Amino acid sequence: MPRMQSFERVAAAVLAGVVGLAGFGLTTARAADTNGADLRGETKEQHDARMAWWRDARFGMFIHWGVYSVPAGTYKDVKVTHIGEWIMNDAKIPVAEYAGYAKQFDPEKFNADEWVSIAKNAGMKYIVITSKHHDGFAMFHSKTSPYNIYDATPFKRDPIAELAQACQKQGVKFGLYYSQSQDWHHPGGAAAKGHPDAAGITNPPVVDDRSHWDQAQVGSYDEYLQNIALPQVKEIFSNYGPLAVIWWDTPMEMTPERSRPFIDAIKQLQPQIISNNRLTRQDPEFIGDTETPEQFIPPGGFPGRDWETCMTMNDTWGFKSWDTNFKSVDKLLTNLIDIASKGGNYLLNVGPDSLGQIPQPEVDRLAAVGEWLKANGESIYGSSASPFRRKVDFGRVTQKPGRLFLHVFDWKSGGKLWLPMTSKISKAYLLTTPDKTFEVGTADGGATIALTGDAPDKIASVVVAELDGPLQVFDPPLKAADDGVFTLDAVDADLAGNAKASSRRNRLTVGNLTSDTDGASWKLHVDKPAKYAVELNYSCDAKSAGGAYEVVAGDQKLSSKVESTGTADDLKTAKVGDLSLDKPGDITITLRPTKSVSGSVMNLKALKLTPQ
Repeated sequence: MPRMQSFERVAAAVLAGVVGLAGFGLTTARAADTNGADLRGETKEQHDARMAWWRDARFGMFIHWGVYSVPAGTYKDVKVTHIGEWIMNDAKIPVAEYAGYAKQFDPEKFNADEWVSIAKNAGMKYIVITSKHHDGFAMFHSKTSPYNIYDATPFKRDPIAELAQACQKQGVKFGLYYSQSQDWHHPGGAAAKGHPDAAGITNPPVVDDRSHWDQAQVGSYDEYLQNIALPQVKEIFSNYGPLAVIWWDTPMEMTPERSRPFIDAIKQLQPQIISNNRLTRQDPEFIGDTETPEQFIPPGGFPGRDWETCMTMNDTWGFKSWDTNFKSVDKLLTNLIDIASKGGNYLLNVGPDSLGQIPQPEVDRLAAVGEWLKANGESIYGSSASPFRRKVDFGRVTQKPGRLFLHVFDWKSGGKLWLPMTSKISKAYLLTTPDKTFEVGTADGGATIALTGDAPDKIASVVVAELDGPLQVFDPPLKAADDGVFTLDAVDADLAGNAKASSRRNRLTVGNLTSDTDGASWKLHVDKPAKYAVELNYSCDAKSAGGAYEVVAGDQKLSSKVESTGTADDLKTAKVGDLSLDKPGDITITLRPTKSVSGSVMNLKALKLTPQ
């Protein structure tokens, strides 16, 4: 059997599943030792210096604001169920008709200082706003195209300039989103397929093979890049800097050759700017500085890469008047902590309305998160990912040299926090009240902290553990849940041979299981011996159906065949058989293929062991 690889090392190279704000998937592969310097010609030290503020920030505000806030999710009295900024594409609104919304766009209540204050009070360290989204409407005073907020609306102001000034005044970093490839207004701009059922409207036939629905959209893509996209990028680079971030999106037809002028603009006009990974497709010479998982938190983060989860506060990026499904403060805060514990940043979106107001439910939730950060921000800002491979039972962990920050979601007075490390804790105390100390000790080979009293914070209380010497950790065996069930997720697997982890549609699976030297293993600790029913959660397309695999535990072996689940995205749960784990102690469960029909036998999501 080849040496096992930890999931984190594998995930760094293959974890992908990034979904563009356009709503279609982008697949990326990143090596763990890639530092993102690529075409800038930086040394690692120069790259690290450029990224330093971003790595410390941990929390930023995304703003999706544009002319789409006028229809606000409704077209011809029909609610468009997809995201608000896609209404032009989803409802196949003709170019001239959609442009008419600009005449109604007069955000008289917009106040740049107020917006920046909302972000700053929430504990956000940077802002990224849409300077032009896929509808082609520029939210700045563009000299390239009159289709912009200054020339095409009654507003006659430049909100991007005002926000840049407000950010500089209040000490918040300022960045811009720009949709470089997809443009539904200007001739030649690319256009992804919409969502034909989004508004219950039967879409007319496409005009051309790039999903254009209006003859006014047809034109040369290269001329669009040369005459609209590149000049506008140079405008925003020249007029609103220094910019901290450039957030590209949906690269569509952006080849490496087409992206080079944009990269040259970065080097010439904004050499210190941080660029995400969505400028171009599969260009090994320019992979950007940051990975961009969207609407989900990658289970293992992106070790060796800087990354940022972008997420909506409700179910849309751009404003929809009837979308009130806002995440709770509890969810937003635990998301932030979870992301920080995996070494990432949280770019949380707000969608202002056509009057220039951030919806009050979003403002209220941000204020509540900000209050927590005022007391506990030391555990988030400038922190590093948890040193522990797996999630701890009580919550999440971040770290700084010599200290661990234990974010306790499940506080039990009289209970103990257990950490899988052989390092000793010299002192443990509440971050908010350092004189509130806790007794420390050891148990089961790890370190313990004994909790007393009620939870200081109803969402997340932070206990600081000061270390006595270098940090030394270990991987404990997996334990059953309170009901005795073992759920063996792909994120917790050790991988052998060519087995690889990947993320698709926001879930992690293990694939590339083609021979008996490939496999996924989990080490379990059995407290209560029992007979366990084994179930497999997996996907398999028709061409790979009929492959076989086995589940091995000690001298027991279960063999089974794989049936088609429909597509590689469709998961299915299947009964494998029964295992008798009749002795207390540690045991390793391994799944490996025994027969491959075509490629990987399956995409493995999880094994489940239920006591009978």
